[in-house]
Amino acid sequence: MSNSFAHFGLTTSLTDALARGGVTEPFPIQTEAIPPALEGSDIQGKAPTGSGKTLAFGLPVLQLVGRAKGSRPRALILAPTRELAAQIETSLRPLAKAVGKTITVVYGGVGYGPQKMALRKGADVLVATPGRLEDLIDQRVLDLRAVDLVVVDEADRMADMGFLPAVRRILRQTSSDRQTLLFSATLDGEIAVLSRDFQVDPVRVEVPGFEDSSADAVHHFWRVDHADRVAHVADVVRASGKTIVFTRTRHGADRLAKQLGNEGLAAVTMHGGRSQSQRERALREFSKGRASALIATDVAARGIHVDDVATVVHFDVAGDAKDYKHRSGRTARAGAGGTVVTMVLRGQEREVSRIQRELGMETVIGRPSVEELTESHVATKPVDRPMTNARELGDTVSLYVGNLPWSAQEHELQSLFSAYGNVGSVTLVNDRRGRSKGYGFVEMSGASVGVLVDRARGVSLGGRKLQVRPAN
Repeated sequence: MSNSFAHFGLTTSLTDALARGGVTEPFPIQTEAIPPALEGSDIQGKAPTGSGKTLAFGLPVLQLVGRAKGSRPRALILAPTRELAAQIETSLRPLAKAVGKTITVVYGGVGYGPQKMALRKGADVLVATPGRLEDLIDQRVLDLRAVDLVVVDEADRMADMGFLPAVRRILRQTSSDRQTLLFSATLDGEIAVLSRDFQVDPVRVEVPGFEDSSADAVHHFWRVDHADRVAHVADVVRASGKTIVFTRTRHGADRLAKQLGNEGLAAVTMHGGRSQSQRERALREFSKGRASALIATDVAARGIHVDDVATVVHFDVAGDAKDYKHRSGRTARAGAGGTVVTMVLRGQEREVSRIQRELGMETVIGRPSVEELTESHVATKPVDRPMTNARELGDTVSLYVGNLPWSAQEHELQSLFSAYGNVGSVTLVNDRRGRSKGYGFVEMSGASVGVLVDRARGVSLGGRKLQVRPAN
């Protein structure tokens, strides 16, 4: 099968919109799921967050969806968390505009007024969390009987959060001859029953290599004293850069963010006690690099979608193996590498050993070692400067380049960036197995850093739009 979006049967309007965004080559889940979905088949997709599944279901939905009339949407995308729902809508909105379709999103934590107004205007595609959707149905703001295309995203997380009964009630209100696309990290147990009850002869899509979204990460388990945990986290953030830290409670998250601030590190929090605007602002600050640490609870684990997360830290040990995978999956996304560090207190060894055993891990619980973290960021050639510090030596500037394909080569970056100035050296950052972690550094001269970043804006490699900014 061809690996180009143009050969899937997508309209020119969609493929052109993808190309304008620097997306020209599909991920494996997209290659497998889009063609049968366009043919009208139900899809049963096994894929974790970060595998590219939003476009795998979003593109067929936008091509096939009919026109809404009033408060009667034609396609429904269900997501377990408000963050994920918002991110799906944000990702699909420019594509919807390109094909003249309308899309809106509804979730809890915000007022009803603007959402009701948007629904009354009509939305061809509705992205929603189950709780807020049922609230709006009870208020008779919308009618789902015209919905003939449904996506259930992260069904396993729906089950974890107790949403499957609501999902079943919602599906029963949609058209009986609907097309149903179901995506989940696991397809057994309750998810298999859901598929049996609401899908017809689904095409099963299971992409090799994406079964465990944290499989490409390097995992460390550190035995630490309670009083030293904050200092160890601060060391990790300084060594790694963009880091997500998980705590069990919202109060613990707030306290840790304040403690990291006292260490001179910018940290933001994301948990159920924050308003939606506060959560969106925190995610924005972290995504743009204005905060180097995002402190989150398990409630937020599946709602976080940020590129180039170098490290995940389990400040509090995960409750079980499934939570460990969910948390750790915030790094090592879409085939890139990453680092995961778990802080193990005295008396928690048996708990951690159980998680390791269930996941088939044999990592030894050892002493904290920031040097081990830097070893897992092995560069393809030696550098004579800390990679996390911005440098301008004379006319030479250092650029950070992110979202690189795992197969990227130094000579490709050398050739690509030579169009914008004089390239001195290129450094790709790999894990200890030699696989790309999805980012690198380019030393350049011939213009100021601002001019070079502006020149390289929108540049892509291997179908992926690169992130270019001053190294920091």
